[in-house]
Amino acid sequence: MLVHQILKSKGDQGVVTVKPGTSVSDAAKILAEKRIGTVVVSESGKTADGILSERDIVRELAARGAGCMSDKVDDYMTTELVTCAMGDDATSVLQKMTEGRFRHMPVLEGKEMVGLITLGDAVKARLSELKMEKDALEGMIMGH
Repeated sequence: MLVHQILKSKGDQGVVTVKPGTSVSDAAKILAEKRIGTVVVSESGKTADGILSERDIVRELAARGAGCMSDKVDDYMTTELVTCAMGDDATSVLQKMTEGRFRHMPVLEGKEMVGLITLGDAVKARLSELKMEKDALEGMIMGH
C-alpha cells in the first residue's frame, strides 16, 4: 500500500503544527488535548521545520525537571527529519521508522508537508496487505 492510499484511508485530519517559539508546556497541552504523540514545528504550517514528540518532552522532564516546560519547542525538537513521499510504500516507511526508532513521519510533496504517517498507520496498511495476500492464496489453493 502506498502512502497516498494510507493518507486517504485516514481521512482529512490535517497535521497538527506549532510555531517555533511555542513553549514546551503549550505543546504538551496540545498533545494531551488532541491525544496525539507528536507535533510538527512549522513557521508556515506547510513545511516541517522540526518535530517534537512526547518522548522528547519526557526525556527532558527526567533530566531537568519541570523547569523545561517553559523552554521553547525549538530547544528539543528533532530538526533532521526523515520524511516520505506520496508514492512510497508502507514497507519502506516501516523500515525507515524501525531503523530510526521513531513513530511519526511527515509526508512531503516537494517541500510542502501534505500529511503525517504514524507507525500505527503503516502497520495497519501492511496487515491489510498481508490479509489480502493470504485470502488470495487461500482462494487459489481452494480453487476459487
